[in-house]
Amino acid sequence: MSTKAERTTAYIIETVAPVFNKHGYIGTSMSDLTEATNLTKGALYGNFENKEALALSAFEYNRSLLLDAIDEHLDVEGTAMDKIGNLIAFYKKYDVFTMTMGGCPVLNVGIDAQHNNRLLASAAKETIKEIEGKIALALENGVNKGEFKLPVTPLQFAKQLFTIIQGAIAMATLTKDRKYLLNTVTYLEFLIKRELK
Repeated sequence: MSTKAERTTAYIIETVAPVFNKHGYIGTSMSDLTEATNLTKGALYGNFENKEALALSAFEYNRSLLLDAIDEHLDVEGTAMDKIGNLIAFYKKYDVFTMTMGGCPVLNVGIDAQHNNRLLASAAKETIKEIEGKIALALENGVNKGEFKLPVTPLQFAKQLFTIIQGAIAMATLTKDRKYLLNTVTYLEFLIKRELK
């Protein structure tokens, strides 16, 4: 059973995660955080050393939601192609999945933190590597089982696949037009079936 302090810390992280994700590290003020949580600045700093520690915890929270969802979509029964297909289906609705998070945490934090928060930028980069690794593992399992052949290494294919997906997410986010995401991911389904043979 968690203590009151642990519950308060969890509440703060869950509440401020979408605020940081939407407004960025610099763009999020302490008054934004106190308003969102209905807690005082002292209460926030009583649970976190500083704003940077809180921002990092908020990103870690969103990151774990995303990685759990990716694991869930890759852990389905069936072939490696079924697993990749299920992941692609997840990304077709990715904008809906990330809506309550304030958008894609990898994109938002990765771009926002590039020049103002090394720790957050590094955490976003590590998340990208972890996602690519999960996709590569599914692909490698398919190759090892003789389900398909890849034109490049599983990791290289995974990186290209994820780059296309993230590009579609970026365009959909920047234009506020989900067709960029939907059309690109639909085209990816066709490309994957053609390439993985």
